[in-house]
Amino acid sequence: MIRIGTRDSQLAVWQATQVKNLLESLGTPATLELVKSEGDLDLVTPLYAMGVQGVFTRVLDIALLNNKVDVAVHSMKDVPVQLPEGIVEAAVLERASYKDILVLNPNWQTPDTGFQISAFRSQLSDPEISNLKPETLPLTIATSSVRRKAQWLNHFPGHTIENIRGNVNTRLRKLSESNWFGAIFAEAGLERIGLKPADSISLDWMLPAPAQGAIMVTARKDDTAVLRACSRINHTATAYCVKAERDFLSELMGGCATPISALATMLGDKLNFRGSIVTPDGLEKLEVDETRIIGETDAPGKVAAAKILENGAGALISKMNHEQ
Repeated sequence: MIRIGTRDSQLAVWQATQVKNLLESLGTPATLELVKSEGDLDLVTPLYAMGVQGVFTRVLDIALLNNKVDVAVHSMKDVPVQLPEGIVEAAVLERASYKDILVLNPNWQTPDTGFQISAFRSQLSDPEISNLKPETLPLTIATSSVRRKAQWLNHFPGHTIENIRGNVNTRLRKLSESNWFGAIFAEAGLERIGLKPADSISLDWMLPAPAQGAIMVTARKDDTAVLRACSRINHTATAYCVKAERDFLSELMGGCATPISALATMLGDKLNFRGSIVTPDGLEKLEVDETRIIGETDAPGKVAAAKILENGAGALISKMNHEQ
């Protein structure tokens, strides 16, 4: 019996249940063990002010190392690129949507300024948004992610960003009780638990966090039986892409408090890699976009990181670290 450690939020339990179902479909019995993380207990402090690295994974890491669970299940974007000593990646499930979406506040009152939501919607979803004139109405958008904040302000510098914390259900409730125009969510999270509003807007121009939409399973590095069982549910293509994204993040020495984005997608025998770094105020941005034949390099994420560093990313990161 494999004991699966998970946070106790609805989304986390859904993810762990997918791992349980996959293991059991292959003849390996499993059970869920629920644990609360620091990120779940503190719903006020912005993530970037909480030490960030491992804020949603630390409690499960401890349970794993103390042999209270056999595997831990995480939203992969929450997992630090450097795993604790004694813990290894056991599997990555097939990726769901990597996109961010804007959920509109159902109770938001349109100001008497001639503002047309329908016109603004077309700007929000347009992948060529950088060619459009930013909306002038000073809207308020909620997110706890410095990456989302930076990219939003890069396109809409007149807007206000408010911090919003809590699990998916809590954030949806806070949005409906606020005077905010909308809040940014990961599409995969809302889709997985059936809470994606029909009128939400896909932010096709917003690059995701590295490994967004992927589920990661970790285990003790010396637990060969568990590692063998988990290897059977690993999705090779997803694991390859998210490794490239996390390599990019690692090479730039970034964490959740650094606005670094990355997306690797397979196009036949090629891999397209897009990455960016944006200052938290949205004023400065560097990007990399390249396509390589798969196998041309063992580390496409590291190659992309080297390229963006050559273009000035190192100085930009140093500046941000100094200002924090």
